[in-house]
Amino acid sequence: LFHVCILSTSLALAMYLAKLSSVGSISDEETCERLRGLIHKQVQICKRSVEVMDAVRHGAQLAIDECQFQFRNRRWNCSTLETMPVFGKVVTQGTREAAFVYAISAASVAFAVTRACSSGELEKCGCDHNVHGVSPEGFQWSGCSDNIAYGVAFSQSFVDVRERSKGQSPSRALMNLHNNEAGRKAILSHMRVECKCHGVSGSCEVKTCWKAMPPFRKVGNVIKEKFDGATEVEQRKVGTTKVLVPRNSQFKPHTDEDLVYLDPSPDFCDHDPRTPGMLGTAGRQCNRTSKAIDGCELMCCGRGFQTEEVEVVDRCSCKFHWCCYVKCKQCRKMVEMHTCR
Repeated sequence: LFHVCILSTSLALAMYLAKLSSVGSISDEETCERLRGLIHKQVQICKRSVEVMDAVRHGAQLAIDECQFQFRNRRWNCSTLETMPVFGKVVTQGTREAAFVYAISAASVAFAVTRACSSGELEKCGCDHNVHGVSPEGFQWSGCSDNIAYGVAFSQSFVDVRERSKGQSPSRALMNLHNNEAGRKAILSHMRVECKCHGVSGSCEVKTCWKAMPPFRKVGNVIKEKFDGATEVEQRKVGTTKVLVPRNSQFKPHTDEDLVYLDPSPDFCDHDPRTPGMLGTAGRQCNRTSKAIDGCELMCCGRGFQTEEVEVVDRCSCKFHWCCYVKCKQCRKMVEMHTCR
């Protein structure tokens, strides 16, 4: 059985997606019933789109990997737990870290489903056939343009449905929905044109082009920049509509591509056994010469650090041999490693 341990129905879907990455292939409708944590509407979507669910699972792992890369030098480094929620209580609060996790999760589902469409893995979708003819620049649209519209639409229907259901606080639901959409826009706003030349000796007499998604690392970089500049907001009623506005009225309103958060983040300095996911920074490596957050002063929260010499093995004296391989030696050297007390 593919059991997925979820907390209550108020638990964010981002947590579920991350845990989903560890299960096996989702191959039939019965599997959808056994995936505990899905609300009824998500089960129905899963049953209607069983073939898409493996892409959702791959997207979940993509989100975890990218989160851990982007936060590798910060006090909270997106560590995962064996229990649910997979990132601990850190992202069940309305912090900017939660904003990032929601955005990267929604983006990763859209990205992975779109990639599955383009690679021919899904019967329900394929390349984007709306991109055809001759562009205003004079090149011929051809090849397989990424069907980002399908990926985004699936992410919206599957990921957002939990936030639109009862049981979630209105302000937190608004925050999550906004950040989900900001994550998807990080892909949409950075779609690119890729081309191939045709002609004698690559003379480019004819150029065919297609639309492609950016690499997911680019998407992660964009969302991380939005994290750094995230806006603290609060819920207000404008007429009959509840909206999120900057808590500080002197700040300019956020855009659809910005991340927003409701609650200030903890300092993440100390391990708190009462708060799963609050692991602290003791034992973390730090950079003695850096003044940034990865530096020992900030990373170690003023507790100091210890230094030891460790041996590292690197490839060196690499030479290219005809034809066609590179041969390297292994060089050993001693380096200083600094870890927080």
